[in-house]
Order: sequence, then C-alpha cells, then structure tokens
Amino acid sequence: MYNELYEQSGSDMIRQLGKRYSVYRKRMGYTQKEVAEKSGLSVFTISSFENGSSTGITLASFIKLLRAIDSLDEIVKLLPELPESPRTLFKMQQKEK
Repeated sequence: MYNELYEQSGSDMIRQLGKRYSVYRKRMGYTQKEVAEKSGLSVFTISSFENGSSTGITLASFIKLLRAIDSLDEIVKLLPELPESPRTLFKMQQKEK
C-alpha cells in the first residue's frame, strides 16, 4: 500500500479522498445541501469534490467539510504529534542531573 500511495498523483489522491468523504457524509446522514449550509461552501463545490471533477480543494475548505460532518477530530491523523526523540530525552535527563 505504501508504494501505491507514492505512485498516485496528488489529483488522484484528492479524487479518492472526495469519494471517501461522500461515503462518510452519507453514513452520517447529511445531504450535500446540509453540508453546504454548515460549511459555507457551495453545493457545487461539495459535489465537485465528491465526484472527483475538482481536485483543487484547499485545506481550509477540507477542514470546513470535516467540521460540517462532525469529523474535525480526524484531521490530527494527517500529521500526528511525534514523540520526543531518544536523543532529546537523553539530553533532558542530563540537564536534570
């Protein structure tokens, strides 16, 4: 799966993300119109994202879409916080002595 991701273009990934968003939205019981009202985005923008005809969605718009379907907490999975490196931990222990 790792190699498959790197072989895809950014546009292909956004198309897949749009399709997945559509599934999430529907399972959560929201219509595109409801998402548009909650997010401030147009139904056209949402429809274009979901059907893959628009791959130029901004991160700000994507955040609005996640917020509209009560899934904003999922955004932290994109870049989770990294634990401290062993070297940093070692240095901190040395300062404490």
